[in-house]
This record gives sequence, structure tokens and C-alpha cells, in this order.
Amino acid sequence: MSFDALLLLSFGGPEGPDDVLPFLRNVTRGRGIPDERLAAVAEHYHQFGGVSPINAQNRSLLAAVKNDFAEHGLDLPVYWGNRNWHPLLADTARQMRDDGVRRALVFTTSATASYSSCRQYRENLAAAQLDGAPEFVKLRHYFDHPGFIAANSDGVRSALADAPDARLVFTAHSIPAAMNDTSGPTGGLYLAQQRETARLVAEAVRGPGAEFDLVWQSRSGPPQVPWLEPDINDHLRSLAERGVTDVVVSPTGFVSDHMEVVWDLDTEARATEAALGLGYRRAASAGTHPAFVAMVRELVQEELTGTPRERLGDLGVCGLDCPVGCCPAPTRSARPTRPSGPVVEPAGPVALEQGQQ
Repeated sequence: MSFDALLLLSFGGPEGPDDVLPFLRNVTRGRGIPDERLAAVAEHYHQFGGVSPINAQNRSLLAAVKNDFAEHGLDLPVYWGNRNWHPLLADTARQMRDDGVRRALVFTTSATASYSSCRQYRENLAAAQLDGAPEFVKLRHYFDHPGFIAANSDGVRSALADAPDARLVFTAHSIPAAMNDTSGPTGGLYLAQQRETARLVAEAVRGPGAEFDLVWQSRSGPPQVPWLEPDINDHLRSLAERGVTDVVVSPTGFVSDHMEVVWDLDTEARATEAALGLGYRRAASAGTHPAFVAMVRELVQEELTGTPRERLGDLGVCGLDCPVGCCPAPTRSARPTRPSGPVVEPAGPVALEQGQQ
């Protein structure tokens, strides 16, 4: 099948203090959340100079992918667009159209299935095509691709270097239980895929049957709405009560060290472990690890040349030709809700109160 380009599609984030509130308005558009509440959420960004790391990380990934394509003789231009901040998808789609691109593959910075990490991106792409943009074809999910597992495994090995017996704890973005229940044709796919990634990384590091914990972070929204549990901070307290002394936390639910990783793990969870006296080490995410960058090319080559779809897990290939009813949008309350936590930022990416990115 013929394609003219690759589009890197992500969540986006502010790159200065003046960007923060407009960015948050984009994320929460249509939800009736007042600016005074958004201003409170904005303080998380202002503690880091109003800059989210995500755009810089996407620039680095973009450059690495372009270099990898060139080194392997893959002549395919690579573009970048975001859901919530510049470069916005609509602007990138118009540029691609003006450059003569007619059909483009799409790589999203989210490895698994769910409304926010898959279906919503498909909706964004469909909306962009209404303006005469190229036809977009989203690449499959890569939660169990050898390149993704290798990148995360190396991060865990490095973190274990001075604490080889540490407890392995993997984190992903929590989502409402109802969203997980509707992910995939038979439900529960988001949780199953996150657990499969964690299992594969743990076994790559410590062998078959390796013990690990899968926990959740970045919960937001009304407390009466059930979300996936346990929370990372609650779990650290539980481990300390059980006598665990060292922990390695690996954010396998994310592809880069963006704001949610920096805030939830490097700030809040680190404060929790300090209070508990735990030895706490955080493994790096996939980022621009060579195996992860090569994975992007391999996913593209699957569609260009029909090379085999590599995977390590037992859940099957996911994310190709998704049925219309797959991973539906969450049901929203008629009465506007107010966020109780920081805005979520990608895997890929979800908006306030409605799940993971």
C-alpha cells in the first residue's frame, strides 16, 4: 500500500507561562470548567516554569526517527501534530495537504487501547480530513512490540544497578473503571494490555514468572467515580508496611518522561517514599531509546512492505481496522464536573477527568 508521509501525533503541552492557561482551556474545552479552577491546576506547570517537557521530547523523537529512516534508506517525510497545543493537528494537516501528501501513516505517542489513547485520536484525524487533508491511517498499538519492551527493560536494568533486589512496580495512567470496561471489543483491554507490558518487561529483566506490581497514577475527577486502583502512593505505603525496603518504579504506561511522570512520580511519589524511608528509583521511559526509535520504522514497514507484525505478548495484534464501537467515548455528566488533580498529559495522551493519554 502506498503512503506519502508519516505523522507523529501527540497530546501537546505548554512551552512557557503564557501558554499554560490557553493550553488547559484546549484540554477541557466543552466541559464548563471555570478559569479559576484551571488556574489552580496551572500551578503544577508553573512550578516547572510553565513548560511541559512533552514538546521537547517529541522534537527529539521526531529527529531520531528522521535519522533512523535516513540510515535505513526509508524515504518518507515525517510531520508532527498535537491534539491540544502547537503544532496543532489541524495546522499540520493543512501543511501536509499543501506539500502534496495524499496518504499518511500515523504514529501516536500512546501504546495501548482506550478511548483517550486510540478512539479519540481517530476522531481527531477524521475531523482533520474534513478540511481536504490527506487520508490518515493509524498504526497499530505497540504495547508488546519487542522495541518497546527492550527500551523499557533497559530503563529498569539501569535503575536496578545499585539495588538488584528491589521490588518492581510498573505504573500507567489510571482511567475510570467504566472506560476500561468498554476498551476493546470484549472490554477490559486497557488493563490487560498495561499488565502485559509490565509482565514482558519484568520477565525480560528477571526471567519467566518474575514478580511485579502494576499500579496507577494521575487520577483526577470526582471521588465518587471508580477509577483503576491502587494509586502509586497508596501502594508505596502498603509495600513499606510489608517490610519492602527498595522499589524501582517504571512508567511503562507512558512513552516519555513528560509532565505526568515528572509530577506524579518524580515529585509526589518521591515525597511519599522519602516520608516512608523507602529506597526509591525511577526507571526511564522509552523516550528516544534506539530500540523504540527502530520500532517506529518497523511499524511503518509493516504497512509499506508487509513485513511480519512483531509482538511478544499473547493478546494479539490490536489497533488495526478497529470496529466503530470499539473503545467508545465515556459518558459525561450533564452537570459540569470539576477536576481534583493535575491535567493528564500522554501516552499518550487524556483530558482532564476522563482518563489516560
